[in-house]
Amino acid sequence: MALSDKVLGGAMLLTASIVFIYYTIWAILLPFFDASSPIHDYFPAREWAIRLPAFILVVGLAVIGTFIGFTIIKENRKKAQKARLRTA
Repeated sequence: MALSDKVLGGAMLLTASIVFIYYTIWAILLPFFDASSPIHDYFPAREWAIRLPAFILVVGLAVIGTFIGFTIIKENRKKAQKARLRTA
């Protein structure tokens, strides 16, 4: 494993940790703070704490489904071409 892989992995882990901590504070801890607290200025409206992950989930599932669909189509074309070569 190259050093650049370790640096990239560390950067990805750090980014994921920061996003997790930010989201946890936003979605779970923020309701316990008074509405006039200045901490509310650092976060979007709470409704986006549900909308954003739901949107990301839908887009992610669509991308995965599209990838699987293209892979199945590609494999079926390869099988059909091999079958044609065998019969010819």
